[in-house]
Amino acid sequence: MTKVKNWFIKTINSTLGQKMIMSLTGLFLISFLVIHLTGNLMLFKGDGGAEFNAYANFMSTSSIIKLVEIFLVLGFGLHIYTAWRLTKYNKQVRPQDYVYNRSDVSSSWISRNMGFVGSIVLIFLLIHLYNFWFKYKFLAGMPMIATGEYKDLYLFLKITFIEEWWISIFYVVSMIFFGLHLAHGFESSLQTLGLYHKKYTPILKKLSLLFAIIVPAGFAVMPLYFLSQFFLGN
Repeated sequence: MTKVKNWFIKTINSTLGQKMIMSLTGLFLISFLVIHLTGNLMLFKGDGGAEFNAYANFMSTSSIIKLVEIFLVLGFGLHIYTAWRLTKYNKQVRPQDYVYNRSDVSSSWISRNMGFVGSIVLIFLLIHLYNFWFKYKFLAGMPMIATGEYKDLYLFLKITFIEEWWISIFYVVSMIFFGLHLAHGFESSLQTLGLYHKKYTPILKKLSLLFAIIVPAGFAVMPLYFLSQFFLGN
Protein backbone atom coordinates (compact mmCIF):
# COMPACT_ATOMS: atom_id res chain seq x y z
CA MET A 1 0.00 0.00 0.00
CA THR A 2 2.83 2.37 0.88
CA LYS A 3 4.58 1.61 -2.42
CA VAL A 4 1.38 2.39 -4.35
CA LYS A 5 0.95 5.64 -2.40
CA ASN A 6 4.54 6.68 -3.04
CA TRP A 7 4.21 5.80 -6.73
CA PHE A 8 1.01 7.87 -6.98
CA ILE A 9 2.54 10.91 -5.27
CA LYS A 10 5.67 10.65 -7.40
CA THR A 11 3.60 10.35 -10.56
CA ILE A 12 1.34 13.36 -9.96
CA ASN A 13 4.37 15.46 -9.00
CA SER A 14 6.23 14.57 -12.18
CA THR A 15 6.09 16.79 -15.27
CA LEU A 16 3.93 14.23 -17.08
CA GLY A 17 1.64 13.94 -14.06
CA GLN A 18 1.25 17.71 -13.90
CA LYS A 19 0.41 17.81 -17.60
CA MET A 20 -2.17 15.07 -17.07
CA ILE A 21 -3.79 17.14 -14.31
CA MET A 22 -3.78 20.19 -16.59
CA SER A 23 -5.43 18.18 -19.37
CA LEU A 24 -8.12 16.57 -17.20
CA THR A 25 -9.03 19.74 -15.32
CA GLY A 26 -9.02 21.63 -18.62
CA LEU A 27 -11.47 19.18 -20.19
CA PHE A 28 -13.65 19.39 -17.07
CA LEU A 29 -13.72 23.19 -17.29
CA ILE A 30 -14.51 22.99 -21.00
CA SER A 31 -17.67 21.02 -20.18
CA PHE A 32 -18.67 23.87 -17.86
CA LEU A 33 -18.07 26.41 -20.64
CA VAL A 34 -20.53 24.61 -22.91
CA ILE A 35 -23.22 24.69 -20.21
CA HIS A 36 -22.45 28.32 -19.32
CA LEU A 37 -22.59 29.46 -22.94
CA THR A 38 -25.83 27.55 -23.54
CA GLY A 39 -27.44 29.41 -20.63
CA ASN A 40 -26.10 32.76 -21.83
CA LEU A 41 -27.63 32.25 -25.27
CA MET A 42 -31.01 32.85 -23.61
CA LEU A 43 -30.03 36.53 -23.63
CA PHE A 44 -30.83 36.66 -27.33
CA LYS A 45 -34.37 35.23 -27.20
CA GLY A 46 -35.95 38.69 -27.47
CA ASP A 47 -38.14 38.25 -24.39
CA GLY A 48 -36.54 41.08 -22.42
CA GLY A 49 -34.38 38.63 -20.52
CA ALA A 50 -37.27 36.76 -18.86
CA GLU A 51 -35.99 33.25 -19.52
CA PHE A 52 -32.37 34.26 -18.89
CA ASN A 53 -33.28 35.78 -15.51
CA ALA A 54 -35.17 32.64 -14.52
CA TYR A 55 -32.13 30.57 -15.49
CA ALA A 56 -29.77 32.87 -13.54
CA ASN A 57 -32.00 32.65 -10.48
CA PHE A 58 -32.06 28.84 -10.68
CA MET A 59 -28.26 28.70 -11.02
CA SER A 60 -27.91 31.00 -8.00
CA THR A 61 -30.33 29.21 -5.67
CA SER A 62 -30.24 25.50 -6.60
CA SER A 63 -28.61 23.25 -3.97
CA ILE A 64 -27.30 20.95 -6.69
CA ILE A 65 -25.66 23.84 -8.52
CA LYS A 66 -24.07 25.03 -5.27
CA LEU A 67 -22.52 21.57 -4.87
CA VAL A 68 -21.29 21.62 -8.47
CA GLU A 69 -19.76 25.07 -7.84
CA ILE A 70 -17.48 23.53 -5.19
CA PHE A 71 -16.04 21.10 -7.75
CA LEU A 72 -15.84 23.93 -10.26
CA VAL A 73 -13.80 26.12 -7.91
CA LEU A 74 -11.54 23.17 -7.11
CA GLY A 75 -11.12 22.49 -10.82
CA PHE A 76 -10.20 26.10 -11.56
CA GLY A 77 -7.85 26.25 -8.59
CA LEU A 78 -6.07 23.03 -9.49
CA HIS A 79 -5.80 24.05 -13.15
CA ILE A 80 -4.31 27.45 -12.29
CA TYR A 81 -1.97 26.06 -9.63
CA THR A 82 -0.70 23.32 -11.95
CA ALA A 83 -0.15 25.85 -14.73
CA TRP A 84 1.91 27.94 -12.33
CA ARG A 85 4.00 24.90 -11.31
CA LEU A 86 4.67 23.91 -14.92
CA THR A 87 5.59 27.48 -15.87
CA LYS A 88 7.96 27.70 -12.91
CA TYR A 89 9.51 24.35 -13.81
CA ASN A 90 10.02 25.37 -17.46
CA LYS A 91 11.79 28.57 -16.39
CA GLN A 92 14.07 26.59 -14.10
CA VAL A 93 14.93 24.15 -16.87
CA ARG A 94 15.52 26.92 -19.42
CA PRO A 95 16.08 30.19 -17.51
CA GLN A 96 17.25 32.03 -20.63
CA ASP A 97 15.89 32.10 -24.13
CA TYR A 98 18.01 30.58 -26.83
CA VAL A 99 20.26 33.10 -28.59
CA TYR A 100 19.08 31.78 -31.89
CA ASN A 101 15.52 30.53 -31.96
CA ARG A 102 13.68 29.33 -35.05
CA SER A 103 10.14 29.91 -33.79
CA ASP A 104 8.64 28.29 -36.86
CA VAL A 105 10.52 25.07 -36.10
CA SER A 106 10.71 24.87 -32.31
CA SER A 107 7.24 25.94 -31.17
CA SER A 108 4.31 28.20 -31.86
CA TRP A 109 3.92 31.69 -30.41
CA ILE A 110 1.01 30.47 -28.28
CA SER A 111 2.98 27.62 -26.72
CA ARG A 112 5.91 29.94 -25.95
CA ASN A 113 3.61 32.54 -24.37
CA MET A 114 1.00 30.40 -22.61
CA GLY A 115 1.95 32.01 -19.31
CA PHE A 116 1.09 35.46 -20.69
CA VAL A 117 -2.07 34.27 -22.45
CA GLY A 118 -3.18 32.37 -19.35
CA SER A 119 -2.58 35.46 -17.20
CA ILE A 120 -4.87 37.56 -19.40
CA VAL A 121 -7.54 34.86 -19.17
CA LEU A 122 -7.14 34.73 -15.37
CA ILE A 123 -7.47 38.52 -15.05
CA PHE A 124 -10.59 38.37 -17.21
CA LEU A 125 -12.01 35.57 -15.07
CA LEU A 126 -11.51 37.57 -11.86
CA ILE A 127 -13.12 40.70 -13.34
CA HIS A 128 -15.96 38.64 -14.78
CA LEU A 129 -16.65 36.89 -11.47
CA TYR A 130 -16.57 40.18 -9.58
CA ASN A 131 -18.92 41.99 -11.95
CA PHE A 132 -21.41 39.26 -12.80
CA TRP A 133 -21.27 36.76 -9.94
CA PHE A 134 -20.20 38.58 -6.78
CA LYS A 135 -22.29 41.69 -7.51
CA TYR A 136 -25.29 39.59 -8.53
CA LYS A 137 -25.22 37.54 -5.35
CA PHE A 138 -24.13 40.14 -2.79
CA LEU A 139 -24.57 43.67 -4.14
CA ALA A 140 -27.40 45.62 -2.52
CA GLY A 141 -29.66 47.57 -4.85
CA MET A 142 -29.53 45.14 -7.77
CA PRO A 143 -32.44 45.71 -10.19
CA MET A 144 -35.36 43.30 -9.74
CA ILE A 145 -37.71 41.80 -12.31
CA ALA A 146 -41.20 43.32 -12.56
CA THR A 147 -42.76 40.88 -10.07
CA GLY A 148 -39.94 41.41 -7.58
CA GLU A 149 -39.37 37.65 -7.21
CA TYR A 150 -35.68 37.70 -8.06
CA LYS A 151 -32.91 39.89 -9.47
CA ASP A 152 -32.86 41.19 -13.03
CA LEU A 153 -29.41 40.10 -14.23
CA TYR A 154 -30.35 40.84 -17.83
CA LEU A 155 -30.89 44.52 -17.05
CA PHE A 156 -27.73 44.60 -14.91
CA LEU A 157 -25.68 43.17 -17.81
CA LYS A 158 -27.20 45.70 -20.18
CA ILE A 159 -26.39 48.64 -17.90
CA THR A 160 -22.86 47.39 -17.20
CA PHE A 161 -21.88 46.70 -20.80
CA ILE A 162 -23.28 50.05 -22.01
CA GLU A 163 -22.34 52.45 -19.21
CA GLU A 164 -19.00 50.79 -18.43
CA TRP A 165 -18.04 50.36 -22.07
CA TRP A 166 -14.38 49.65 -21.21
CA ILE A 167 -15.56 46.37 -19.67
CA SER A 168 -17.16 45.50 -23.02
CA ILE A 169 -13.90 46.20 -24.86
CA PHE A 170 -11.84 44.21 -22.36
CA TYR A 171 -14.41 41.39 -22.56
CA VAL A 172 -14.10 41.10 -26.34
CA VAL A 173 -10.28 41.38 -26.37
CA SER A 174 -10.04 38.79 -23.60
CA MET A 175 -12.08 36.36 -25.68
CA ILE A 176 -9.39 36.52 -28.37
CA PHE A 177 -6.78 35.41 -25.83
CA PHE A 178 -9.23 32.86 -24.46
CA GLY A 179 -9.60 31.39 -27.95
CA LEU A 180 -5.81 31.08 -28.23
CA HIS A 181 -5.71 29.42 -24.82
CA LEU A 182 -8.40 26.91 -25.80
CA ALA A 183 -6.80 26.13 -29.17
CA HIS A 184 -3.44 25.32 -27.64
CA GLY A 185 -4.96 23.62 -24.60
CA PHE A 186 -7.04 21.25 -26.70
CA GLU A 187 -4.08 20.15 -28.81
CA SER A 188 -1.83 19.77 -25.75
CA SER A 189 -4.49 17.70 -23.99
CA LEU A 190 -4.74 15.35 -26.97
CA GLN A 191 -0.99 14.83 -26.89
CA THR A 192 -0.77 14.39 -23.12
CA LEU A 193 -3.66 11.93 -22.94
CA GLY A 194 -2.30 9.95 -25.88
CA LEU A 195 -5.41 10.54 -28.00
CA TYR A 196 -3.46 10.44 -31.22
CA HIS A 197 -4.38 8.37 -34.24
CA LYS A 198 -3.20 8.79 -37.81
CA LYS A 199 -6.78 8.77 -39.09
CA TYR A 200 -8.72 10.61 -36.37
CA THR A 201 -6.24 13.14 -34.92
CA PRO A 202 -6.52 15.63 -37.85
CA ILE A 203 -10.31 15.58 -37.43
CA LEU A 204 -10.05 16.08 -33.65
CA LYS A 205 -7.68 18.99 -34.21
CA LYS A 206 -10.10 20.69 -36.60
CA LEU A 207 -13.01 20.17 -34.22
CA SER A 208 -11.00 21.54 -31.29
CA LEU A 209 -10.00 24.59 -33.34
CA LEU A 210 -13.64 25.11 -34.30
CA PHE A 211 -14.62 24.88 -30.63
CA ALA A 212 -11.88 27.39 -29.72
CA ILE A 213 -13.42 29.85 -32.19
CA ILE A 214 -17.14 29.32 -31.56
CA VAL A 215 -17.16 29.38 -27.75
CA PRO A 216 -15.16 32.61 -27.23
CA ALA A 217 -17.12 34.21 -30.08
CA GLY A 218 -20.35 33.22 -28.34
CA PHE A 219 -19.26 34.99 -25.16
CA ALA A 220 -17.88 38.01 -27.05
CA VAL A 221 -21.24 38.55 -28.75
CA MET A 222 -22.89 39.40 -25.40
CA PRO A 223 -21.38 42.86 -24.84
CA LEU A 224 -21.61 43.58 -28.57
CA TYR A 225 -25.31 42.69 -28.46
CA PHE A 226 -26.05 45.20 -25.71
CA LEU A 227 -23.86 47.89 -27.27
CA SER A 228 -25.68 47.45 -30.58
CA GLN A 229 -29.00 47.93 -28.75
CA PHE A 230 -27.68 51.19 -27.34
CA PHE A 231 -26.42 52.54 -30.66
CA LEU A 232 -29.56 51.43 -32.52
CA GLY A 233 -31.77 52.99 -29.85
CA ASN A 234 -33.41 49.73 -28.70
